[in-house]
Formats: sequence, C-alpha cells, structure tokens
Amino acid sequence: MKRNYHLQTSIPGPKSRELIERRNRNIPKGPFNTAMSFASSAEGAVITDVDGNRFIDFAGAIGSLNAGHCPPSVTEAVKNQLDRYIHPCFHVMMYEPYVALAEKLNDITPGEHHKKTFFLNSGAEAVENAVKLARKYTGRKAVVSFERGFHGRTYMAMSLTSKVKPYKYEFGPFVGETYKLPFPYYYRKPDGMTDRELDHWCLNRLETFFLSEVSWDETAAVIMEPIQGEGGFVNPGREFVKGVKDICEKYGIVFIADEVQTGFGRTGEMFACDYFGIVPDVMTMSKSIAAGFPISAVTGRAEIMDSAGAGEIGGTYGGSPLGCTAALEVIRLMEESRLPQRARQIGEKVTKRFLEWQDRFEEVGDVRGIGAMTAIELVTDRNSKTPDKPLTQRIIQGCIENGLLIMGAGLYGNVLRILSPLVITDDELEEGLTIMENVMTQHCTYRKKE
Repeated sequence: MKRNYHLQTSIPGPKSRELIERRNRNIPKGPFNTAMSFASSAEGAVITDVDGNRFIDFAGAIGSLNAGHCPPSVTEAVKNQLDRYIHPCFHVMMYEPYVALAEKLNDITPGEHHKKTFFLNSGAEAVENAVKLARKYTGRKAVVSFERGFHGRTYMAMSLTSKVKPYKYEFGPFVGETYKLPFPYYYRKPDGMTDRELDHWCLNRLETFFLSEVSWDETAAVIMEPIQGEGGFVNPGREFVKGVKDICEKYGIVFIADEVQTGFGRTGEMFACDYFGIVPDVMTMSKSIAAGFPISAVTGRAEIMDSAGAGEIGGTYGGSPLGCTAALEVIRLMEESRLPQRARQIGEKVTKRFLEWQDRFEEVGDVRGIGAMTAIELVTDRNSKTPDKPLTQRIIQGCIENGLLIMGAGLYGNVLRILSPLVITDDELEEGLTIMENVMTQHCTYRKKE
C-alpha cells in the first residue's frame, strides 16, 4: 500500500538547505521555524517539500487549517473573487462578502441575541480590538486574563499573554491595567485536592481579586481561551468556565472568549463555547476561519460592538474580499462535511493511542483533550512530574525526520499537541500516529509493571 508520507532525502534536503542559507541571510531569527524544510505543495493533510519529501501534517499551520490544505472549493471561490476585485478597502468602497460573512458569524456563534461582527487581519488584532470595545462600552480600564493563556504578540495581546520566554522577555514595559489569575490545571493540582475543589479555588481567587487588587466596577473585561492552546492544551471543567461567565454577569464585566485556536470545529463543536454551554459577550476568531487566508473576526453583542464610533475600529486590510470569500466557503464546507463531528472521531482515535502510550511509557505523564484538540505531557518521572522539555524536542525532531510534522506547547515546553486538519483520512492519521509511536519507542522508557 502506498504510504502518504515519503522521504527521499534527509531533512533538510539539498534544496531546503540552500533556501535555509538565504533565509538566514535575509530574515531575522525571531520568526521561529519548526521544520527545517520548505513547502512546495500541499493538499488535505499532506505537505510536499521542495526536495520531494512528503509529510503528514499534525501541526495544521498551528491550527489554521481545520479545513485542510488547499480545499478545492475554497481555492475555486478565491480564484473567482480574484477575477472580480482584490481589495477596494471596506472603508472606501464596501463589498458584499464582508456583509455576508458578518451575517454568517452572527448566526452560527453562540447565543440568540442581536450580534454584530467586524473583521481584522490576525488573532492578536482581534484581541486588541475586543479589549478596546470592552473598555469603551463599560467605561472601565482593568482587563483580567489567566495564567498560561496566549493571546498574541502585539502589545495589549502580549501583555495579556502568560509566558515570558519567548513571548515577553525584554519587550516591556507592558500595557497597564492588565492582570492574570489562576486557571485550573488538573494534572498539576495540589496533592489531595479534587478537580472541583481546584475549580472553586480559582473562582474564589477571581472574587477575591475584586477586593484585593481592582474593584469589579473598574474591571472592563475578562478574556479567556475556553481551552488553553499554546499554554499546553489545558482544558478546564464546565463548572469553572460557567463560573467565570457567571461572575462576569454578576458584575457587568464583558466576558471575551478567545476562540482563535479552539474555533471552527476543533473541539468537536463549531466553537468551544458550545462545548461548555456558555454564551460569551464578545468572541475573537481567526486561524481556521479561512483555510489559511489572513483574516480575523470580532463578534459580540450589538450594544457592545456599537459602542465605538465611526473610524474607531477597523483597518485598511481588515476583512479583505479574498479572506471573506474563503471564510464563507470554509464555513459551508465545515457544515456540509460535518467536520466538527469528524473532530470527535479523530479525538477518539488519538486519545486511545495516547492512553496506550501512557500505560507503556514512563515519561507520558498526562493525556488530555477535547475533540481533536489533544495532547500528551512528558515528564522525567511520574512522581515529581518534572517537565521534560529536552525529550519533547527530541521527539518533535525525530517525527519531522521521519515524515511527520508536529509541534510542542505548554508553559514548560513539554507538551506534544495534535492540530491535524480535520479532513485527515484514517490512513493518514494512523500513519502519523505510527511514526510518533516509533519515535517515542526510541526515546522513552518502558514502564515497569508492578
């Protein structure tokens, strides 16, 4: 049987090595690179590099390709749009795809209330503007985020992000009136504490914050990833997520759900908020909204969204016609192909294998995930739970050298996360997991059965 991955050179191959030299001469070190290779073509869940090597993709452009690489109907829709107009700029001459996409997101995002939507270029930009609107609407200044949360690299977004290296180190001072509170991390909770007790402790910390740090009537927003992405695929319980939303409602604080990585089918629902049964006041979206085209969205309650006057939100390239057209087709594809349901199937298959590895390998400390947002956490030993970042890096590199693209995550850099396109076939998924298992067998220790 033909394999979906194929290596005909070492990684990097000769053509990639030439391009790496050009990259190093002309591009700063800052933009990081997971695989030392250069793409030539891509389709579905497979990427071919310039040396003819084929890789199964478990990274999905950091979660941007839930609909896969180059979905035919999306590329066709964008080509048709190219023939009509590329960018008249919505602030100069309006265009229908912008309105149609806003209508669609207002319809499919959680809640039956009147919503409005506008568009930007990136997840970080969406976060910046969601905070602007919350402050404008409430007349308050403070913004609360959570430990291990990631919201972007621009200054407000970076200030809300909770990881020093590589995101914040020596880039300060940061934006004022931003605060971080604990987020449940059940694998690392104190000994003897139940998950529910940890939820209550974290919620109590939020209530106490209004007494010890900033009064509730000076707090504009709480922003939260329903499931932490870069933070290590840390998923809280429904009670905690609902508890945060209830506290926000109690005090008139805008609850912002950052669904940049969790949105568009990844968790087995169209949005993670659907999984947790909550309705945010404002939601930020990007990544998989448009199969890789750079566009982001902010959707929220109409009264919040209308708090900004003309010219106070927006941007020259925000909501480009190509991005809007791609997003409309991606959403249609997701609904008709039932990709959120496919995410659950993927999650079940991946989680089953991960649990087998947890039983087999000493270093697999935790297995967690919701839908196709799954991860394993690697530790030096299970008693101390000491994070094993070097092992994680060796496994990532070993997977890449054997034809599988995969990425790490986590505050300690010791989490392997799966963000494969949801269009991945069962054969591709199985091949990718087999590569991963073979590499782990080389680098991990077999557990001693008692």
